[in-house]
Amino acid sequence: MKEFKQYFHFTADPKDVYNAMTNKIMIEIWTGEDAEMEEVPGTEFSMWDGSICGKNIEFVKDQKIVQEWYFGEDENSLVTIKFHPHKGGTSMEVKQTNIPDEAYENIVEGWNEDYYLALNQLFEE
Repeated sequence: MKEFKQYFHFTADPKDVYNAMTNKIMIEIWTGEDAEMEEVPGTEFSMWDGSICGKNIEFVKDQKIVQEWYFGEDENSLVTIKFHPHKGGTSMEVKQTNIPDEAYENIVEGWNEDYYLALNQLFEE
């Protein structure tokens, strides 16, 4: 099992980045795919039409999201996303633990290309 940690910078305020990550309609706008999301601990979520799914664990409004991502029957990964004010916008800290070795490269690529590039494009418009 592997771990991933990275910071991503956006020109939007932390509350706007947090909203884009927790609001079902906003998620569908920046991903271009169906999503299920409720800002309620214990609820199931899915993004990219089910490519990523799991359970919402914790929300701290405009500051933090904690999710459990499902990989297989007994393989779950913990994802913690923190939103920090940063000059001119937001620094989004992503930490994902317990990533299956065979999924690691795909996860890193997903954070860099699917999440960051799509979110950044949303805020650059």
